[in-house]
Amino acid sequence: MTITGVILRHRVDDLAEAVPFYRALTGEPAHRFTFSGVELAAVGPFLLFTPGADAGRAAEVSATVTVDDLPSTERLLTSLGAQIIAPAAATPNGHRLIARHPDGAVFEYAGP
Repeated sequence: MTITGVILRHRVDDLAEAVPFYRALTGEPAHRFTFSGVELAAVGPFLLFTPGADAGRAAEVSATVTVDDLPSTERLLTSLGAQIIAPAAATPNGHRLIARHPDGAVFEYAGP
């Protein structure tokens, strides 16, 4: 398993207002989408989302860690004592799982 990147999750009050800043900051286009009832915008290394009743799990995740092999990452995480709180599943951007590390930190792991 190799970590290939990290995407910072950031809660904003208004996506329409926040996206232009992050587009200008990164020079990257915004990819807006809805997942599990939450409005999101991926802009470079930032994943922006709005608060709301459906943002529960999205709000507790600190960052998305991209990996080259999601199944081996899941095996490594569990062998190290992490708890898988959302098993690997397809998303609009590939596959992902959510794990709580032994120290309580919650991260999304995404990969092929």
